[in-house]
Amino acid sequence: MLGSLHETPLHGYELRKRLNALLGMFRAFSYGSLYPCLRQLLTDGLITEEEPAPESAAPLTGRRSKIVYRLTAEGKERLQELLTQAGPSAWEDESFGIHFAFFRHTEAEVRLRILEGRRSRLEERLDAVRTALARTRERLDSYTLELQRHGLESVEREVRWLNELIATERRGSGESGAGDEGRVVREATEDPSATGSTERRGSGESGGQQAAREETPRTSASGTDAPERSTAPEDN
Repeated sequence: MLGSLHETPLHGYELRKRLNALLGMFRAFSYGSLYPCLRQLLTDGLITEEEPAPESAAPLTGRRSKIVYRLTAEGKERLQELLTQAGPSAWEDESFGIHFAFFRHTEAEVRLRILEGRRSRLEERLDAVRTALARTRERLDSYTLELQRHGLESVEREVRWLNELIATERRGSGESGAGDEGRVVREATEDPSATGSTERRGSGESGGQQAAREETPRTSASGTDAPERSTAPEDN
């Protein structure tokens, strides 16, 4: 919540919508869990609530004006403290997704420690599951074996994904920092094959204009084939 409010003040409905869009794959936020958390943040002085000015509210609708929540200075300090945490708690299933969602506000060194810690934790989990599976394989039915195999494959995919992110972070460690705006994710996912067509579109030239430009005679070193120079002033 602090991370979402750091970007812009929001009222409850907007905040819940943004949290679900951001973290919906990890957890769902209901109003029953949202507003108690907001009240606690208000009590702790990390956020404030503001009501719209009376003249901006619709007087005939009979609806209550929506309260807007805004981060305080103390809330910003607390958010920065949370963003610098890279210990074991940041590697766990419950908190890793939240930290990763706000990597654009996180220092590169902290990002790398979290990614490496998460990979280490998953590798430990893989070793434990493989050992347990080797001991109990003969006693498990085919459906339980498939479920175990599915779990192993899911963890292995995440480890490969983490390896790619870690390699990209290390390559860009001299440039990256807070406010990176997801450079790591973009490098891992962008398609370089689209570059050529994008550049051609950006040039603003049609096919005929490009062909005409290519047929224009080039100036030779001796100047014999060079066209007459215009006396008009050059554009700066």
